[in-house]
Amino acid sequence: MNAVALISGGLDSATAAAMAVADGYTLYALTICYGQRHLREVDAARAVAAALGAREHKVVDIALREIGGSALTADIPVPESRSADEMAAGIPVTYVPARNTIFLAVALGYAEVVGAETLVLGVNQVDYSGYPDCREEFLAAFETLANLATKAGVEGTAHFRVYAPLLHLTKAEIIREGLRLGVDYGLTWSCYAGGDVACGRCDSCLLRLAGFREAGVRDPQPYAEY
Repeated sequence: MNAVALISGGLDSATAAAMAVADGYTLYALTICYGQRHLREVDAARAVAAALGAREHKVVDIALREIGGSALTADIPVPESRSADEMAAGIPVTYVPARNTIFLAVALGYAEVVGAETLVLGVNQVDYSGYPDCREEFLAAFETLANLATKAGVEGTAHFRVYAPLLHLTKAEIIREGLRLGVDYGLTWSCYAGGDVACGRCDSCLLRLAGFREAGVRDPQPYAEY
């Protein structure tokens, strides 16, 4: 069984891809350079894809910075040192407009080419991010679209599905499952800021650190502030 796995270089996508491998899928890894603040996570994605034994790894450029509208793709400050309540209050400025819709569309095209019916995505709706394209309703709608908008879907030679095994897990549960499967989280990168070491202050760093604390394991990623 072939699967196209969207691998960002972060903790969640690495774990979801590892779970797909454990379920017997052959991975075709896909990473999108979308004009984000830094490319450190792309280097991490290459390392993760190699460690998981991906048969192929495509890195595709899509210039979402030309659209902007996010702290990750425009000159908008990344929020720092926010509490859990602050993170839960609405959709943050780190939301990239339509990002997962665009990423899944590219993954769908790649899947048709390599004969894969499964798209692996490390989204999670338990975290405080509140991103609208990380919800179960969105994934179900995209599956419907995928089977209506492709030759393979229309001709009935494939039935596409989005494999999102982290959807209802907490960060600590994700980390425990990844460790059980042998994921090397030292290869991953979650920080929005980039740099030589993770900032330890952005929402992504704080959520990751909290997850490792709850899991009772030290995060192997170095931080400027811990």
